[in-house]
Amino acid sequence: MTAFAVTELSDVAAIDWIAVDWGTSNLRVSAIGSNGPLATRSSDKGMSCLTRDQFEPALMSLIEDWLPLTRVMPVLACGMVGSRQGWVEAKYRAVPCVPMDQNGLIRVKTHSERIDVYITPGLSQTKPADVMRGEETQIAGALSLYPNFDGVICLPGTHSKWAHISAGEVVSFQTFMTGELYALLSGQSVLRHGLTDAGWDDAAFDSGVDDALSRPEKIAARLFTLRAEALLQNLPSASARARLSGLLIGIELAAAKPYWLGQSVMLIGADSLLDTYEKALVKQGLNPSKLPSQACIIAGLASVRTPK
Repeated sequence: MTAFAVTELSDVAAIDWIAVDWGTSNLRVSAIGSNGPLATRSSDKGMSCLTRDQFEPALMSLIEDWLPLTRVMPVLACGMVGSRQGWVEAKYRAVPCVPMDQNGLIRVKTHSERIDVYITPGLSQTKPADVMRGEETQIAGALSLYPNFDGVICLPGTHSKWAHISAGEVVSFQTFMTGELYALLSGQSVLRHGLTDAGWDDAAFDSGVDDALSRPEKIAARLFTLRAEALLQNLPSASARARLSGLLIGIELAAAKPYWLGQSVMLIGADSLLDTYEKALVKQGLNPSKLPSQACIIAGLASVRTPK
């Protein structure tokens, strides 16, 4: 467990509420005071390794010493904790809609009387069928920080999301399995033999993006070329790794072109991914803005933290 602990009673008294980002693999909690985050802790107790009766103990193991004796602590959670396999299912809200709504929060019945837990629902789209859970909180946070934003928000990751935002609502969105494809191809496919070393090659990344954007229908052939070049031309691992990333992000950009073409684009995520996507988008003539995901999560939860 990584912890930056609040230990003194005076510090605990300064905690107004607790923000929880509960994903498939990890749990992250933040103690929030009047001026923002006071402390953050995390564990590997993600949704995938817990049964329904294990969620509350996993949460309490991180926050119990943050809880005052004289009042109930509000706890607001987002992410896979609200999935069908999670603590309590928070059913999807259909777009178009605002990314988060106080009236949509799902209250969790807990054994402890020291916490008052609410879970945020995700968003769904009927045609083409799509869902998001957790990203809607980041979008809400971005819009609370930039309330007049109209355009497209891209959230790179294992399953990248592109969301069309207008008048404070998510109008539509689309998911791309780019990160998962990269993990599978680099870790389990024949390409893994040419990706044995770390490193990066900017020119190879740019080449992959350009190639995929210009001929996305050739992606299966271009992927195997990486293997052939490793065997016949000793393609360096750093170049192969960067070009693989470029090819996959390139086909994502090709498919997402109706979203980003001529639009204001905001990127939300981890710095390394944001820099990679920014680089690819700048080559298309865009100037995307960037926001860190954790700040957006806390801002999104804060925007609905007091249920009506």
